[in-house]
Amino acid sequence: MNSGLCLDGLQVRRDDQVLVALSLTIAPGEVVTLMAPSGAGKSTALAAIMGTTAPGFRVTGHVLLNGRDVTGLPPHLRRIGMLFQDDVLFPHLSVGGNLAFAIPPSITGRAARRALIDAALATAGLPGFAARDPATLSGGQRARVALMRTLLAKPAALLLDEPFSRLDAALRGQIRSFVLDQIRAEGLPALLVTHNAEDARAAGGRVITPLGLPVTP
Repeated sequence: MNSGLCLDGLQVRRDDQVLVALSLTIAPGEVVTLMAPSGAGKSTALAAIMGTTAPGFRVTGHVLLNGRDVTGLPPHLRRIGMLFQDDVLFPHLSVGGNLAFAIPPSITGRAARRALIDAALATAGLPGFAARDPATLSGGQRARVALMRTLLAKPAALLLDEPFSRLDAALRGQIRSFVLDQIRAEGLPALLVTHNAEDARAAGGRVITPLGLPVTP
């Protein structure tokens, strides 16, 4: 079985314009970066991979994950996680409640689920934060909780849509290192969208446009 995330002739068109044309395989633990100006198709590429392309776009080609063709599956069955610009934590849930929301229903029992939450918080450097209100967290703490929530859902690949753009310069490097370290530790193939050349260099992988052209960050 082929491992990783494979985009097999993935194209997105709007009318006669080709916005996305990607044919590549992202290996487990590898981070490929998409860089291009605003409006050049980066978010459209992520939507095509997730299966959330808006009406008016035509998608062809295939998305394969660890050798399985997921192109025809709805987003919630593709096992592809997404980390956004905003941390989108649920304000009505505690930190622990936010993390519990992502744990697969196949994991039952309060003790087992609580152990996963505690382990995630320890990994994020936030032990004892389960009862905290998300509103009391700093930007960096919220970003770490958001990542751990995404990982607790057990994705087989990860998409990152400008996840560091709202962080100040000092915090950006710290959170970026944490996110990239977790991707490598989990062995996830990842696709990073960013405008920031330092993000691309830190990711350490190939840097391309949504049309598959190489970029030097």
